[in-house]
Amino acid sequence: MDLGIGMFGDNHYDPRGKPLPAGDRLRELIEEIKLMDEVGIDFFGIGEHHRPDYAVSVPEVVLAAAATVTKRIKLGSAVTVLSSSDPVRIYQAFATVDQLSNGRAELMAGRGSFIESFPLYGYDLDHYNELFEEKLELLLQINQQDRVTWKGKFRAALKDQVVLPRAVNNHLNIWVAVGGTPESVVRAAKVGLPVMFAIIGGNPAQFKPLFDYYKELYEHFGHDMNKLQVGVHMHSLFGEDSKQTADAYYPVYSAQMNRVGASRGWPPFSRGQYDQGRGKNGAYLFGDANEAVEKILQMHELFGLSRFSAHMDVGGPSHEMLMKSIEIFGNKIAPAVRGAVNSKTVNGER
Repeated sequence: MDLGIGMFGDNHYDPRGKPLPAGDRLRELIEEIKLMDEVGIDFFGIGEHHRPDYAVSVPEVVLAAAATVTKRIKLGSAVTVLSSSDPVRIYQAFATVDQLSNGRAELMAGRGSFIESFPLYGYDLDHYNELFEEKLELLLQINQQDRVTWKGKFRAALKDQVVLPRAVNNHLNIWVAVGGTPESVVRAAKVGLPVMFAIIGGNPAQFKPLFDYYKELYEHFGHDMNKLQVGVHMHSLFGEDSKQTADAYYPVYSAQMNRVGASRGWPPFSRGQYDQGRGKNGAYLFGDANEAVEKILQMHELFGLSRFSAHMDVGGPSHEMLMKSIEIFGNKIAPAVRGAVNSKTVNGER
């Protein structure tokens, strides 16, 4: 099982609640990714947003910068909002990162939980699903063929066009991010792409039917079950002391939940919700290494994971908190999880 970290590049805020300059956060991000590489994290994913609370609108630029200061970590998006992007340009950008990093680039395509990119790039939200389906089809064709002939509804046709540069080994690893809808599961299984489920609230066990459904469909559509890959993305932050970490992080996390919630009509986020989410049956990993190891192994057992992504910067915790969290994840949590998973594999368990 791959163990990685996801971030959205959440901005820090001044005492008046105003986001600080994006450049400060971007430079911190590169330092954080460099540390991930040094402590043996398997992959890093960065999200795409077009809001003042996030510093990253073009993930591939951050990944290109990270490629120059890392050696082994896989570098990908989490996610690229494919519906409002041009698949040709997206492939070229990530193939460039792949060349820079000597084959370490990945792309995670998604429809996005925020919609700011649609009016920004001139797309109609009435075509939300159609846009994603058509653009995913084109992206996969580009990934599979040097020369592309294609015609769709939302983009100019292509006739025997060469898309350059090509990814290393002429193949780019592409994942699909899904929420909680069966339709998203069907779409990913049909084309045989690995899926990343975002579990950011409630009881993770509620997602088990969707994982099972994906696996059934993956086999139904004739894909090689030995190549099936599934992952989860869960909000995480680690420290030496569980209670101190949780107490320090709560104001930061709840502030972001309320910023997002204000635009979506959510009630104020409470400490009770926070503590419940940190419990055994909750979706949060905010605490010490032992708690994290137990919950990650629980997720692995429940879902048969290929990947676990610790989404680590919700609300913009300080650079110092994030560096400490990365260090603990790489030096304490990851070795313990890998040891437990490998032990089960050797003994013939799942």
